Amino acid sequence: MNSPIPYNVPPLAGDEFDFIKDAIARKQISGDGYYTRSCESWIETRLKVPRTLLTHSCTAALEMTALLANLSPGDEVIMPSFTFVSTANAVALRGAIPVFVDIRPDTLNIDETRIEAAITPKTRAIMVVHYAGVCAEMDVINQIAARHQLLVIEDSAHAFLATYRGRLAGTLGDLACLSFHETKNVVSGEGGALLVNRPQFISSAEIIREKGTNRKQFLQGLVDKYSWVGLGSSYVPSEITAAFLYAQLNAADRFTADRRETWDYYYKAFAEAEHRGLVGRPRIPSHCVHNGHIFYLLMPTPAVRNEMLAVLKNDGINAIFHYIPLHSSEAGKRYGRAVEPLAVTDDIASRLIRLPIWFGIGEKRIRVVERVLAHLAQCLQSAP
Repeated sequence: MNSPIPYNVPPLAGDEFDFIKDAIARKQISGDGYYTRSCESWIETRLKVPRTLLTHSCTAALEMTALLANLSPGDEVIMPSFTFVSTANAVALRGAIPVFVDIRPDTLNIDETRIEAAITPKTRAIMVVHYAGVCAEMDVINQIAARHQLLVIEDSAHAFLATYRGRLAGTLGDLACLSFHETKNVVSGEGGALLVNRPQFISSAEIIREKGTNRKQFLQGLVDKYSWVGLGSSYVPSEITAAFLYAQLNAADRFTADRRETWDYYYKAFAEAEHRGLVGRPRIPSHCVHNGHIFYLLMPTPAVRNEMLAVLKNDGINAIFHYIPLHSSEAGKRYGRAVEPLAVTDDIASRLIRLPIWFGIGEKRIRVVERVLAHLAQCLQSAP
């Protein structure tokens, strides 16, 4: 019996436990201590962003962007429907309306050619999701935003260390959010970060993150006491989380290179199957460098996709589909709206399968490829 192959295994750098012990020894584990500052400094230096604020999740960072955008009931934010619920929840929690736009059939990112038609006098921002670590067409999106005086918010949950025209994801809009959930390339169990690319937002972001208080100014000696000065919540992670993350950040390039190697292996392995029309492989624009976060295949029909998932599960291989499009979900219909039928989104969501990919997967990926190709061959033989 073959051993199971999980979809994801959280990576370990090796220093996590030592850093956690050190955090405890420093006698501050509640957050915003040595390791929080170390993580924020690492990200600011590597990404060259004016300010990074570590958060307890990417969801928290997205909620902070909605507060920074000053969203009010009835405001609208344009985003893809093919994304995780946190993208839309951040908007809906402010009483604003997620406006869903279709995705491109090649990169599965928001279709930049459909954004402008979705803009109304109530539009306040464009939320861009860099799906599978491949950046959206940010130059065009930023030009549209500038014409209409809109904020651009990057949901970069998938895209840590991916680049667009030589620039790192998370530095391409006004605000950006990172995820360090255990399914991501670099992890802290739960965790995230808000990247502030417009310095005028920094002070407000610090207040929001500190439960709506000016505690940051108090710690800097700028005021003699801190108090409630605005809206906010508890978005600060513990030093235990930050210590774990700091070890991971120091291994980020090693983790990324390993995942890209597996991604490249899959890509080459399924070239012939794509040539024969059995599957679709990911498309990476020449001006983008992905980070190996997700490798997916597009099956020819939803039925084949479902059969493939069942076959792989029976063989102990945990391949999975991805998002149920938000516009077709119960809450999506209640809180958001689609500007038009989202045909590409619906089609892609029904045929996509994600293959196991994680740091250290090694030769297990060979069995994944062999089993997928074997079932595709059976499909070809049974086709009329």
